[in-house]
Amino acid sequence: MSETMTADSAARLDTDPAAEQSARSEAPRKASSIEMQGLHKRFGHDTVALDGIDLNIQAGEFFTLLGPSGCGKTTLLRVLAGLEAPDAGSLAVGGRDITEVPPHRRSVNTVFQSYALFPHLSVRDNLAFGLKMRGLPSTERDARVAEIAAFIQLGDLVERRVDQLSGGQRQRIALARALICEPDVLLLDEPLSALDAGLRGQLQVELLRVQQRLGMTFVFVTHDQDEAMVMSDRIAVLNGGSIQQVGAPREVYERPVNAFVAGFMGHDNLFPVSARDAGRLTTALGELSVEAPGDGTLLLIRPETLDLLPGSVEGRNHLPATVVERLYRGSHAEFRLAVGETHLRAMVSNRGRHLPEVGEALTVTVAPEDLVTLSE
Repeated sequence: MSETMTADSAARLDTDPAAEQSARSEAPRKASSIEMQGLHKRFGHDTVALDGIDLNIQAGEFFTLLGPSGCGKTTLLRVLAGLEAPDAGSLAVGGRDITEVPPHRRSVNTVFQSYALFPHLSVRDNLAFGLKMRGLPSTERDARVAEIAAFIQLGDLVERRVDQLSGGQRQRIALARALICEPDVLLLDEPLSALDAGLRGQLQVELLRVQQRLGMTFVFVTHDQDEAMVMSDRIAVLNGGSIQQVGAPREVYERPVNAFVAGFMGHDNLFPVSARDAGRLTTALGELSVEAPGDGTLLLIRPETLDLLPGSVEGRNHLPATVVERLYRGSHAEFRLAVGETHLRAMVSNRGRHLPEVGEALTVTVAPEDLVTLSE
């Protein structure tokens, strides 16, 4: 999880009211919903890229398609852009069916990972390119360019060539070029993945603020779980061309619906349930009390929900353990614990406290309400 923003703060950022009002008065304000029904896409005979996608994205939502390489997220984005035609199913934006509408007639723009700018042209000419292709007069183009350049805080760079800019500046230019034509929907295909970690974190926040000021519908593709949790109103986790789960970042992280989603969100404390009886589950860790046992066949224990107590302590969901490994990660420490023959991962906030040493015997405990059962 990002150190700068938690899952709870992912949906919205606090902004200065005066700056917010100014930005909204200057920026385009368009938002459209997206409805997908039964979208299928196959490449060749054996590769199923999309396997019956049903998905509704709300107007003005920052929606993220998350999943590993080959899961179908980029194919779905290309179908939205009109760069791929679905084999079956329908697609509507703002209530209008655009399934067979060509790309240049869709009010949808895309920001690519590679920026797709003209390096030999100035920032001004890059920003004005789409407007020129639409036949807007030069006076209106100049006004729109000045407006969007000021909006992304690069107004003093409009005369520079793109190849003279930093990676972060080029990415902002790519975003501005996509926004200047005022599309109903903006698609973003892993636009930050080529940037270093520090700049990437900065642009995550900037991009989120831009989306909030515009109130535009953003569809964002990424394979980075932290990025998805920081930026999204909702997330769709894909695998094998199918949607595994749709929900708010906190819901997807804390309550994954199956083992794939749990594993992709970084959870590795998964244990088969061998028996259950009146709110108690039997696993390789022993018997544990669960507030909502459900009927899942796997038990998930998120590492940050575990508490480490010195010595031997008796109590419900208290398990004797030994520290096998300790990794210091600055704000927190990560532990690998042996509970009998089973290993368990725990993350503990440092807060200046004493951290158990490797080989130390202790008690690990978890609250019944923090245990989650899910399907395989």
